[in-house]
Amino acid sequence: MTTALTTAPHRADGADTDLWLHRTTPVADPVARLICFPHAGGSASFFRAWGDSMPGVEVYAVRYPGRAERLAEPVATDLRELARAVADAVAPLADRPLALFGHSMGAPIALETAAALEARGTDPVHVFASGSRDAPYPSAGEWADTGDDDDPAVIERLLTLGGTDPELAADPEFQELVLPYVRADAAMFHAYTPGSPEGTAPRVRCPVTTLTGDADGDADRRPWSELTTGGVREQTVKGDHFYLVEAPPHALIRDTLSPVPTAH
Repeated sequence: MTTALTTAPHRADGADTDLWLHRTTPVADPVARLICFPHAGGSASFFRAWGDSMPGVEVYAVRYPGRAERLAEPVATDLRELARAVADAVAPLADRPLALFGHSMGAPIALETAAALEARGTDPVHVFASGSRDAPYPSAGEWADTGDDDDPAVIERLLTLGGTDPELAADPEFQELVLPYVRADAAMFHAYTPGSPEGTAPRVRCPVTTLTGDADGDADRRPWSELTTGGVREQTVKGDHFYLVEAPPHALIRDTLSPVPTAH
């Protein structure tokens, strides 16, 4: 039986931040902080090298419960509750401009975290929705929950999407550790959308940039232009659903977050 995530009260001593966020590389005086949300089945380690690639931007990767260093904890079952817990952890970092980057399932979690932060009076400066495009939600028939698939089908799905090494995916120990939270993430994601009442009106004020591979047939579809009043910029890059493994969009993020030069 899956146990739901229980959100702990925020603690001012930074304990929540340390639990939920991994700082990839300390930056003494960052121009901005980037909070990165992994994909379904992903963990904070996916972004471990990002902090060295964007000078001036301090990168934090979200640690979802139920995997990696939080393997002993219950998995999250409610995407909005998960986002509110992340927002609590991110709030102490708001002394610098905050931007959120979410890949695939991480994109709607980033959106909900931005909404939760805005409700607290903290406005993120940007949301990057990776592996997601500005489009109507899939129809009910397209939105099939594959949570009942057997293990080989789930593994095949991981390999089809990319981002998972085939040799590693064939390892029984890997399957025993990873498949439970891959299934839990899929169930949480499919319970969240499409067409939820909260997702039909503008949700956030900050601008959104979508980034989608030109060969990505599995991109998340979400009406971003309806979910923000800050405007949407669409970027198509070379690659499939996991384009960012080979070509992370560091330059685009850094340029977006760079301070506007002062006119002389």
